[in-house]
Amino acid sequence: HELFTVMAVEEELNQTYTNLSMQERLYSGFVFSPYAQAVSGVFVWSALFLTCFQIFQHLRFYTVPEQQLWIVRILFIIPIYGFCSWLGLLVPQYSIYFDAIRSCYEAFVIYNFLRLCLAYLGGEATILADINGKPISRRCWDGTCCFPKVTYSVRFLRFCKQATLQFCIVKPIVTVIIIILEACGVYNEGTLRLTSGYIYCTTVYNVSVTLALYGLVLFYSATRHMLSSHQPVLKFLSIKFIVFISFWQGVLLTILHLVPGHLLKDSVEGRAYQNFLITIEMFMAAILLKFAFPYKPYMELRKDANGRGIPMQQITSNFKDTLNPHDVVDDAIHNFSRVYQKYAQQEDMSDDEDSGGG
Repeated sequence: HELFTVMAVEEELNQTYTNLSMQERLYSGFVFSPYAQAVSGVFVWSALFLTCFQIFQHLRFYTVPEQQLWIVRILFIIPIYGFCSWLGLLVPQYSIYFDAIRSCYEAFVIYNFLRLCLAYLGGEATILADINGKPISRRCWDGTCCFPKVTYSVRFLRFCKQATLQFCIVKPIVTVIIIILEACGVYNEGTLRLTSGYIYCTTVYNVSVTLALYGLVLFYSATRHMLSSHQPVLKFLSIKFIVFISFWQGVLLTILHLVPGHLLKDSVEGRAYQNFLITIEMFMAAILLKFAFPYKPYMELRKDANGRGIPMQQITSNFKDTLNPHDVVDDAIHNFSRVYQKYAQQEDMSDDEDSGGG
């Protein structure tokens, strides 16, 4: 009996040693080292300090809520991207879950940027009054070179909103599917086999994010003359920098994992390098967003001429206002609803004007 007990303990110790050895091999290399975690931590906390101060100032001087609501939400991409990536480095076995949070907020930011542009221009009615009926210029850089001879209309504006909103719907669904597939052991990140869930989820994501960004490009090309006073290029490039660099960086790391030569030993190391690079890039993005979405123009609009500070209770109330996502849900229902009376009326008016002019 004692012999069997000793053999069982020995077998358990050997199994524990084997598991520890496999884990050491799995999480070995520079990117898993305390040095890499410390370096990424410095960049993340520096980015958090810069962005959180900027967010606080926007909430403190919340003088134009219809614009600053969207700005604050956009700025939150730095803390969420940076902190989730850093946590993914600290506890790499849970990295896929932190990545899920990060990627869902990415969709939310694209939508909020479009809404910010609409707010800058005074809403959809103001935009339609300016562009409705004008011919769409054919250009290669925004993909309109293949368009037929059509004019801007309410349907064009609605398409731009639908293109961004669909990403807010598709991305969380894909994220939940990825988590389920990972738990079932059939996701197989970085594997391009037809039996793995990775290739299907990645394809759906690529189509959805491309459509969302294309909707932004079309909207910008139609309204850039109206947005000229709001630094649209810097704002647009800052959003594309964050979204595109993380996306194509992930694609490149996947390719490095698949090509011969063992540049990356597996998808786990590729995901870790993705997290490490994002923590550094978020510091650069924080500086970029500081200039793209400054708070000083709103500070000059404060009602208190004596410059007295705003009560913390008011700042907290403003913060709660930015966290309420009800507008996204309402906008999605409004834009994807078949019964869309307001747009239908505007289309009818446009058609009547066109027929009258003809």
